Amino acid sequence: MKNKMILMLGLFLATAVSVFAQADDISPSRKQAIDSLALEKVKDLSKYISIIGSKETQFSEANRVMDRAEELFAPGAEMGVSSINSNEIAYYKVRRYFERLMALNYDRVNITWYDIQYISDLERQPDGRYVGVITVFQRFEGTSIETGMNYKDTTKKDITIYVEKKQTQIAGRTIEFWDVMLGDVRVTETSA
Repeated sequence: MKNKMILMLGLFLATAVSVFAQADDISPSRKQAIDSLALEKVKDLSKYISIIGSKETQFSEANRVMDRAEELFAPGAEMGVSSINSNEIAYYKVRRYFERLMALNYDRVNITWYDIQYISDLERQPDGRYVGVITVFQRFEGTSIETGMNYKDTTKKDITIYVEKKQTQIAGRTIEFWDVMLGDVRVTETSA
């Protein structure tokens, strides 16, 4: 009798967990909207990086843009930095990455991202979040007029995407929505 009770309780819990998990599944139309939002956030990051890295951007404007760019990321996210002159890849917290980018010792910096696309579909994690990966190619060009130094590279980067259900209060009502946050930006290859 006791074993039957435990078995029934186990089946009930398994069914409840299954029903709860299905309630949080993303519909195909919602998934399409989430994918669009994730790609838009990556494109925003691309614009922010170009502004922060540009030597024509005023310090106060670069700081304002850094604040906006940081809001795109999940806490603790890191960004990878590589060079064709080294096999090492360094990772920095997002804010530190932006500060280093702003301080690069070039007279002109041009950074462009292209071929932005999903390389892995969103997968549900045990904690209820969904995780995916977007890949981008970054073209970096730095020129120093005084020394005549000219550096160029192309880096392939994988950006982790986190999608989770959040809540907000609007006019006293609790509204649930899916939010997209960027995670670590990993360097996968660097070439001239």
